[in-house]
Amino acid sequence: MTERRPRFQTVVFDVDSTLADIEGIDWLAARREPAIALESEQLTARAMAGEIPIEAVYTRRLERIRPTGTELLMLASAYQLAVQPGARELIAALHAAHVPVHLLSGGLRPSIMPLALHLGVPANRVHAVSLTQDTDGTFSLLDGEQPLATQRGKPLVVEQLQLCAPIAMVGDGSTDAAVRGVVDTFIAYTGVARREQVVAVADAEAASFEALYPLLFE
Repeated sequence: MTERRPRFQTVVFDVDSTLADIEGIDWLAARREPAIALESEQLTARAMAGEIPIEAVYTRRLERIRPTGTELLMLASAYQLAVQPGARELIAALHAAHVPVHLLSGGLRPSIMPLALHLGVPANRVHAVSLTQDTDGTFSLLDGEQPLATQRGKPLVVEQLQLCAPIAMVGDGSTDAAVRGVVDTFIAYTGVARREQVVAVADAEAASFEALYPLLFE
């Protein structure tokens, strides 16, 4: 597989429900009372389907969950256990073909960084949401302006990074689909969740990482 010629000079992956089969915020919410867990799950689903902008729910979920530093480390372990079959191998194949891989996520950077290390993606190619501590010691506050906590954050960050084209983006949600127009190809990943509104605007669809090979390599 590594001998195939890559179709793109840069490949960008979403994390939650793409590289890993969990939604990090919902995983944290599941450690709280059922009402908080249900509210978080419903808000996440509506945001990923494009029914409401992610900024309308992002801080609301954090304020309700109020994750601790220990829980962010636990989530980091959960991400690594939830990696999609073949994801690590595909990233290795892209690297072997000299294609830079970036992780672009509305998830929490402290929890995603260990996953990136596990997948062989360097820290300077990991783009996620940074948090700061509240007065009670929980990590329920955004660390200044965090564009990836907004609906238009992903296309904005892609533009700022000035990545080598052609660029492919692989993701499952409406915030991923928002990169259409600033990347050359958007691939809807449906191996964890299939969102019709996202698939409808995608250039291609893949239900597994194995299915991504013919889309990313000639």
